[in-house]
Amino acid sequence: MPEGLEIDHSKPLNGTMAAYAEQVLICTGKDDWMSKIEEENSGDNLAADIKELLGRGGVYSDPYHNVAVANASFPSSVPKREEVQTTSVYLLPSFKYIPFLPRVSFDSVQALVKGYILPTKLNPANEGLSPIHRDRLLRSEEQQQFLYGVQDVKDVMVLICGHGGRDMRCGITGPILRDEFEKFLPRVGLSVQKAAVEISQGENGEAVTSPGPEEPARTARVGLISHIGGHKFAGNVIVYLPPGMKTADGEKHPLEGCGIWYGRVEPKHVQGIVEETVLGGKVIEEHFRGGITRDREILRL
Repeated sequence: MPEGLEIDHSKPLNGTMAAYAEQVLICTGKDDWMSKIEEENSGDNLAADIKELLGRGGVYSDPYHNVAVANASFPSSVPKREEVQTTSVYLLPSFKYIPFLPRVSFDSVQALVKGYILPTKLNPANEGLSPIHRDRLLRSEEQQQFLYGVQDVKDVMVLICGHGGRDMRCGITGPILRDEFEKFLPRVGLSVQKAAVEISQGENGEAVTSPGPEEPARTARVGLISHIGGHKFAGNVIVYLPPGMKTADGEKHPLEGCGIWYGRVEPKHVQGIVEETVLGGKVIEEHFRGGITRDREILRL
């Protein structure tokens, strides 16, 4: 780890993860972004569109359903008709991958939000809202039909804050940690996938669904993401373990379907995170900032 970085080693990490219901990762294919990601490309970007709908004053704004929107370095899937510009998105801990969101269609953004991001059940604090307002804030599975090729995420997802445009502590540590994870994961039998997710498509570009394996493959994806809070705790790492994952000895993984947030991670800690958390299903208390289950239960020690 480079010397001279002002990392906070005094404040307890447990509980420093802000509670959230869903993390939206926008695949940009870039390693860094402007300080406010919604200002990329003069405001013409997917993060801005999603925040317009979900942010304060947005038509789907719900203070009891916090959605964290971040950019990620993962490349987007390529549609068969390459002249159609699309963007891919990961939804975690829903463990869903939406490969094709047309950039010229705001209707597709609404379909994403209404069909996949909004809750299936409202917080009791929203009971005072009108029936029309409550219905607006609930998920509509009918909207899912407008987005094709949606896949379950079966990879172990290792996300590292590398947002140098926001804070150079993460900008410096992020790429270093990514290299370390990419080097170590294959040593324990987890193949690191770097190419864009390939979606089987028919002659007209429609997605062709093929039955996937019942259990997640022994694969992982390691990416840099934008601001998640807590730059002073760099390096910041989130590990999502896909549903159905098994431990190294073939048993049910105690953390399958969960996202675990770690702070103050250095290259020397990568092996321990992979062996203890990814393979063994154990939380490392020294680095634990918080976590989330697939049922949106927030984990604290």
